[in-house]
Amino acid sequence: MTLDPPVDVPAGDLDSGLSRSRGGFMSRLRGLFGVSAVREEAWEIAEEALIGGDLGASLAARVVASAREIRDPESPGAAVRTALAGLLVPRDPDWDLRPTVPGHPIVVLVVGVNGTGKTTTIGKLAIRESLAGRRVVLAAADTFRAAASEQLRIWADRAGVDMVAHAPGADPGAVVFDALDAGVARGADIVIIDTAGRLHTKQNLMDELAKIRRIVDRRLPGAQPETLFVLDATTGQNGLAQAAAFHQAVGLTGIVLTKLDSSARGGIVFAIEDHLKIPVRYVGVGEGSRDLLPFDPGAFITALYGTPGP
Repeated sequence: MTLDPPVDVPAGDLDSGLSRSRGGFMSRLRGLFGVSAVREEAWEIAEEALIGGDLGASLAARVVASAREIRDPESPGAAVRTALAGLLVPRDPDWDLRPTVPGHPIVVLVVGVNGTGKTTTIGKLAIRESLAGRRVVLAAADTFRAAASEQLRIWADRAGVDMVAHAPGADPGAVVFDALDAGVARGADIVIIDTAGRLHTKQNLMDELAKIRRIVDRRLPGAQPETLFVLDATTGQNGLAQAAAFHQAVGLTGIVLTKLDSSARGGIVFAIEDHLKIPVRYVGVGEGSRDLLPFDPGAFITALYGTPGP
């Protein structure tokens, strides 16, 4: 496996990561600035652009309807921007990965379907937290995929963090239990659990995730783990059904949107938050070790439009 340069390289930025979306569907919306809102043609263009940006037809129509109610006489584009901002769920601006039980680590359970970049996301998150001065333990609970543990070990070594692993084919729940024990014993701030990729339609595998969630509850009562679903931005609307199924099974607390820099349809962020009512926590904007960024709604919209807010 080939990894990116050492962790002291500069972190990626949201503005560069959204360049494809800004030059894609958003370029049509930006063209509406200065167009009179009384022209029906402008609203039709806005709705078509939003559908092209992966909001989905029904949500795009709802955004346009909301924008029309704002009745901005100068720019329907600015009204659409305001309506889009209203789709993002409220969040605590001071949110961070911090323990909910004194003396116990915060537990981060990372889930998703195959190929979305879960293990890479965990590695980048471990590096981010380690650089912030926190002690991290990784749990290699993906015991079925060939070389999954080895891949996670490379990231653990790069981040300079501890890792707990069992033999291939071992019970993932046992790995999680031992990793939680290790986290408590070593005074860790964070335990991040890597799970096997699975299709949301495979009930037995979804049941396994629910079992892992119960193990966390038993070992660290009241810990309230962060359960992050890793979604590939390039899958667009197809990822919403997957995320909804995982949410039902294990109760997601946030989304990590990877490969945002590879997609020209960054509007999926609005569809995710509107549909699931849970926040996007991190976005991946490149392949570098430090290209996993906390999601800031205001900064996202500004970078998407390429202009300050209305």
